[in-house]
Amino acid sequence: MVSETDEHLGRLVIAISSSALFDLTECNRIFEEQGVDAYSAYQVAHENAVLQPGEAFSLVKKLLAVNQRIEESLVEVILLSRNNADSGLRVFNSIEHHELAISRAAFCGGLDPWRYIRAFNCDLFLSANGEDVRAALEQGVAAATMLASAAATARDDDMLRFAFDGDAVLFSDESERIYKSAGLAAFAENEQRAAEQPLSGGPFRNFLGSLQRLQARFDPRDCPLRTALVTARSAPAHERVIKTLRDWNVRLDESLFLGGMPKGEFLKAYGADVFFDDQRIHCDSASQFVATGHVPSGVANGE
Repeated sequence: MVSETDEHLGRLVIAISSSALFDLTECNRIFEEQGVDAYSAYQVAHENAVLQPGEAFSLVKKLLAVNQRIEESLVEVILLSRNNADSGLRVFNSIEHHELAISRAAFCGGLDPWRYIRAFNCDLFLSANGEDVRAALEQGVAAATMLASAAATARDDDMLRFAFDGDAVLFSDESERIYKSAGLAAFAENEQRAAEQPLSGGPFRNFLGSLQRLQARFDPRDCPLRTALVTARSAPAHERVIKTLRDWNVRLDESLFLGGMPKGEFLKAYGADVFFDDQRIHCDSASQFVATGHVPSGVANGE
């Protein structure tokens, strides 16, 4: 018999909130203006009205399409919702309408949905609720707040492209703290001096490892996943990053060292389906070009 733990090995499990998967703007307005009872009544009355795609919808659709490339279910998406099952029926009806292969869910009746992230063995949690995202990060799970974006529609092809900032996302914020406290010159001097010393892992290190294990299941010439580092670092601070990834035995398909240039146009050129960054100002800029998740970790977020 295969245990649940063994079953999870080599698979990618993404948890997503209903507010990140679908556009719940009108529903949330009713909740804020009229309260939970009016919200629940509205959802029940409109349970057959299909919800429109939200910020992470295109990403989820591409994630689930990976399973069509191989005779195994390598990717699973799980719905975590503050709705109860009664008001959440509209969400499941919309999932069925959009033909999304999502079968597992936790409807939490107003309580915190992040409580079930560990039980579902999730590698990543995406939500529109920043507090839930912070709670997931505190549990050691990669998590991001999906921002409103006019460019959330993914490139219309079969390739799934993830993009990550470096410090405080893939890596710890140890170097960023030096930059924040002592400036660019001190940061550059420290990175040159510590070039042979690998950086500690950040909140998305394990998720990147999960992506690489998934990539390894495919022929490199026909892999539906690509990963990219998109960082404000430049030479000579690039060396420590490269040697850190080498020490982790992690391969990124692309690495962009931009030396402080705005990231949006580069993310658009790469075709990112989602970009993760810890600094809100960079996220707001990137969200004009691609779907973006804010990672509220590290010194830039008051930690």
